[in-house]
Amino acid sequence: MSRDPYEVLGVSRNASADEIKSAYRKLARKYHPDVNRDDPTAEDKFKEASNAYEILSDEEKKARFDQFGTTEAMQDPFFGGGGGNAGGFGDLFDMFFGAAGAQQGGRRRTAAQDGDDLRADVQVTLKEVLTGVTKEVEVEKASACDSCNGNGVEGGGQPPVCTTCQGAGAVTSIKSTFLGQVRTQTVCPRCQGSGFLVTNPCKKCQGKGAQIVTENVTVSVPAGVETGQRIQMGGHGSDGIRGGRPGDLFVFIHVPEEDPFIRRGQHLLTGYDVTVAQAILGDEVTIDGVEGELTFDIPTGSQPGQQVVIKGQGLPPLHGGKRGDLVVELSVVIPKKVGETEAKLIRDFAELRGEPIPKGKDGFLGGIFGKKK
Repeated sequence: MSRDPYEVLGVSRNASADEIKSAYRKLARKYHPDVNRDDPTAEDKFKEASNAYEILSDEEKKARFDQFGTTEAMQDPFFGGGGGNAGGFGDLFDMFFGAAGAQQGGRRRTAAQDGDDLRADVQVTLKEVLTGVTKEVEVEKASACDSCNGNGVEGGGQPPVCTTCQGAGAVTSIKSTFLGQVRTQTVCPRCQGSGFLVTNPCKKCQGKGAQIVTENVTVSVPAGVETGQRIQMGGHGSDGIRGGRPGDLFVFIHVPEEDPFIRRGQHLLTGYDVTVAQAILGDEVTIDGVEGELTFDIPTGSQPGQQVVIKGQGLPPLHGGKRGDLVVELSVVIPKKVGETEAKLIRDFAELRGEPIPKGKDGFLGGIFGKKK
């Protein structure tokens, strides 16, 4: 059996034509064989997405899939395909005995409607990424009406069967052409494919079978998450109507940048200003890490932009394992002004090293000097 086309495109059963088209275009660009020549599975995924879009972009095919719940119905000879399927006998029964006979054969449409998937967003700090955290999110969802038990009928009874389609959810017409008789099937215009008519709607939900409620959902966010990753919580979306399955809740993770850190996967980058003396002679200094203060050594002869790696002080991978590193980039701070005594020591230092003796910007006692010290 082929995969559910809604699942292939990643859309809900209530998705609009524009949402279906947008989802297909994204997958087509992602898996097009011309841009994925090194991926042997890309062509199959591209074909699968194209087949799914062919069904969901065609109103009649989409209606048939929604009614029969299988892509094999697309291949039924009485639908114009080229092969048998598990539902073929029911279609044959329907052709000869009409919609009423199809109901007796177990083909009657039900009014079940799956619930919508929902989205929630959660913000997580770097420290929470380090350890994992439990968050509570507030979700607005459609919940089965407690007054009518989700049936949409006042008092909670079952709605009557649509008299136009006799509960099939679709109407059939047979036309004679020069090629013979052509059978077509379309969504019932009266009940919109549900197979039922709500003539006495529930006053609380106005016959919709659902009402909007607010629910607090507890989400366990694992250590190592990154911005853009999502957590799927099955059954926490909107409730299904008249026996339909509930949707899922997708929780999207956001990890904002936190000064002084820049995240690069499992590694963290930060900066540290050192004096000329510290860069030349080296030193032991303390900085802030994610969990608290860290002490590390500035190497002797450090250069501007040189990086010092503190092992194991980054972040963990998503599914557990060794933590990344904290990388400290050194910035050597050059004084903008020095006094005469400092200038003399600098010239003496240059002379001792056999280096050119600087004269300053405007001569021997030029702008390099500030006030005397």
